[in-house]
Amino acid sequence: MKYIGPHVSISKGIVSALKQAFKLNSTAIGFFIKNPLRWKISHINKKIINNFKKTCKKYKYSMKQILPHSSFLINLGHPNNDILNKSIKSLIDEVILCEKLGLKFLNFHPGSYLNKISKKKCLNRISQSINIILKETQNLTLVVENTSGQGTNLGYCFEHLSEILDKVKNKKRIGICIDTCHLFSSGYDIRDFKNYHKTFDLFEKYIGFNYLKGIHLNDSKYPLGSRKDRHENLGLGYIGKNFFEFIMKDKRFNFKPIILETINKKLWRKEIFWLKSKIFNYLI
Repeated sequence: MKYIGPHVSISKGIVSALKQAFKLNSTAIGFFIKNPLRWKISHINKKIINNFKKTCKKYKYSMKQILPHSSFLINLGHPNNDILNKSIKSLIDEVILCEKLGLKFLNFHPGSYLNKISKKKCLNRISQSINIILKETQNLTLVVENTSGQGTNLGYCFEHLSEILDKVKNKKRIGICIDTCHLFSSGYDIRDFKNYHKTFDLFEKYIGFNYLKGIHLNDSKYPLGSRKDRHENLGLGYIGKNFFEFIMKDKRFNFKPIILETINKKLWRKEIFWLKSKIFNYLI
C-alpha cells in the first residue's frame, strides 16, 4: 500500500487543506504547520483542533498518512546561540501544535553552518537541539529531511544524517524524510535500476529503512550534483520517470506518506493517478 498526495496550502485553514487533498484522490497529505517564513505561530483553538480530527476521520486519513513541514527559518545548527535558541523554541512550539492536532510527524530541514563553524560542530549542534526539543515535548516524531547541499546547508549526504541520528538520545522519536530532488541534486544518481539499488543500499548501510518516515517526491530542474534545490514535475526534469516507477514498485516505501512538492499544481491529479497505476508488480 502506497500513501500518495500533494503538499497543499493552508491559506484557507488547516481543515480546508484536508478537503483540498481529498478532492485530488490523495491518500497522503503534506502542509506547512504555519507560515514557513515567520517565526510566530498562529493560535489554533479547540474548535479547529476538533474539526481537524473529525475531518481526518471523515476522509479516512490516519496520522501516519500526514507529513507536515516546519518553518524554513529554523536552523538547529546555527552558529549564533541567540538564533539557535530561537530556532529550538520555534520548533518546540510547532511540535506542541502538532501534538494538539494529534499529528504523528513533523518534517524539518536540519541546519546550516553559515561558514562560521565547522560542519562537524554544526551537525553536533543539530543533534543536541533535537535532544532538547524531544525532552520538552511528548509523543511526536521529528523527521529530518535530506538537503540538496545548497549554500552551507548540511544533511546532503547519508553520512551527515547518520551522524545526526547517532547523537540523538531518543531513537524512538526520530526519523528521516527523503526528498528525491535533493537526493539527486546532492549527487546521488537514481535514474537507472543499478544506481537506484546502489543509492538505497547506501541508505540502508548508513541509516536504515526503519528510520524512513516519509518521502518528498520531486523531479529536479537541474542536473545531477548541481546542489540546487529546484523542484520539477515528475518526468519533466533531469531525473526522469523511471525512478518514480522504481519507488512505486519498491515495497520498502509502503505505508509511508509520499508527498508531491512538484511545482505545477495543475498536474497533481494526473501525477497521483500515474503513480498509483505503477504500484502493482513489485520489483523490490
